[in-house]
Amino acid sequence: MSTRGPRLTRATLSVLVCAGLALTSACDFNGGDSAGQSGEKNDGGGFLGLGGGEPDAVSATVRDPGEPAVVLAQDGAGELSAAASQTFFDTAPVVVLAGEGEQLRAASAGAVLGVPVLIDGPDVKDEINRLDAEVALAIGPVADPGIDVVVPQDDAQLATLIGAGDPVQVAPDDGAARLADLDLADPQLLVPDGSVVAPTPGDDTETTGDTAGTTSGDEATGAAAPTTPPALESDRDELPSTTRPEPAATVTVLSTGRDADLAALGTARAAGAQLLVGPHTDPRATSESVQAIAAAAPTTVVGLGADFGDADTLAWRSRTAATGVELPGGGQLALPGKTYVALYGTPSTGALGVLGEQPAAETIARAEEHAGWYAPLVEETVVPSLEIIVTVAAAEATPDGNYSNELPVESFVELVDLAAEHGQYVVLDLQPGRADFVSQAKIYEELLLRPNVGLALDPEWRLGSDQVHMTQIGQTSVDEVNQVVDYLADLTREHDLPQKVLVLHMFQTRMIPDVDQVDQSRSELAVLIHADGQGPQGAKQDTWRVLHQYAPSVKYWGWKNFYDEDQPMLSPEETVSQVDPLPDFISYQ
Repeated sequence: MSTRGPRLTRATLSVLVCAGLALTSACDFNGGDSAGQSGEKNDGGGFLGLGGGEPDAVSATVRDPGEPAVVLAQDGAGELSAAASQTFFDTAPVVVLAGEGEQLRAASAGAVLGVPVLIDGPDVKDEINRLDAEVALAIGPVADPGIDVVVPQDDAQLATLIGAGDPVQVAPDDGAARLADLDLADPQLLVPDGSVVAPTPGDDTETTGDTAGTTSGDEATGAAAPTTPPALESDRDELPSTTRPEPAATVTVLSTGRDADLAALGTARAAGAQLLVGPHTDPRATSESVQAIAAAAPTTVVGLGADFGDADTLAWRSRTAATGVELPGGGQLALPGKTYVALYGTPSTGALGVLGEQPAAETIARAEEHAGWYAPLVEETVVPSLEIIVTVAAAEATPDGNYSNELPVESFVELVDLAAEHGQYVVLDLQPGRADFVSQAKIYEELLLRPNVGLALDPEWRLGSDQVHMTQIGQTSVDEVNQVVDYLADLTREHDLPQKVLVLHMFQTRMIPDVDQVDQSRSELAVLIHADGQGPQGAKQDTWRVLHQYAPSVKYWGWKNFYDEDQPMLSPEETVSQVDPLPDFISYQ
């Protein structure tokens, strides 16, 4: 029984009026389904009406979030549900109020009715007051919200209240996805798989205190816990007649499908938002997420959970995804999940690597062949690739005095275009001499603005102001590398480009001292150390291990197979079985 004292509500007043008129007229509190299409009136049970006229249907007022991205970082279901309500709704005459274990039922009910879904907690009354709510559909054990409540006794009654058919059972991990796919034109009440229908009042069978009529797995404990609120009694037989509101903006909500997200997802669906549910917190992660964002073209993206990052990060990632442009291998993230197999060299000569040993079209075919060797050997998607040397170390001083030949941009356009047409990735390799890496990278910005083009730094050929090549092994500082990180990441973000690979070539730790401090915080880039050792396999493996020990924080790694210098060169099978960890980037020179 409810612990509340007597309350004179609109429903109570209607009953008293009907009692006085019982001999001369009839009173009807039953108006049919409460749910309906957006903007359409639904018959429902006498919200504000007294007397002969049918009451007008009520509707919540949705809110335009007003920002390109919003991240709701709350962890608990209660706090998150309130935050979602504040994000999507200004007012709501009706709300769904539920215990935390009843989120799926509540979320589907709220979506169908077009009203916010709140999880009971210490601050729920404040949100109810902010919404100017007057009636709550109470599902499961909840505290008295201080407004009229309608308390269904079982799932059948709950389904009837929201205008749905028979309840639909949902597997434990599928709740969020089913909410995303819910057809509001064909309302459904979603309930956890294996739910047990509770007895109706008066049945001798012991109940569990689940006033929604079912018990979810974490509630079926028999007697209620000491903190379980007293069971509420309905103040009215029917919900008010409601219409789903018109959405205020084009909003897409991203969720990883956590249980804590369910109520917030129901609120989002109620407000007309599109839901995208998947395992990743970066909308660039997969082809599916990229194309879904591109198709939705949202004005606002909302992420549920702190793992989506801050609002600015979610905004630029979503803006990038909205372009719909994908990398070779799918999605907009270069790594992880892909293995790159590349030919190394420059198109004008075969002396610097196998890439230049044949015309452009044959180079593309040869890259495809090399990548095909690895496709049956690795789990990741194999991406055929080209690493093109665009600035070549010079033995003599060049006209600008930097000991580096900056080859013309136009000399690479044909090959880069062919690579894009055939789904291949391209890395531009810099051998800067006395120039700095950023200055040389900017020369090739026209190519770097292409989605499938990344950058490689070759510090072996980086000279000091008084040095020349072949008298020492070059080196650069991690500070200079981080300047490249900033330049390339800013360029990528500014132009809404997919993530780019930044390759750091090394075969000695001194080539980039403190390389473990390279900035990997910029998710516009995937930073990769490429081990370039050549010769006997034992020596190459030693170099591989030393570099890993020197840069333990670097996530991605590359390995080079030399056709002529290795003793012997590893086969694809040997590369996969003997190089541990498995390289993310395998090149051939």
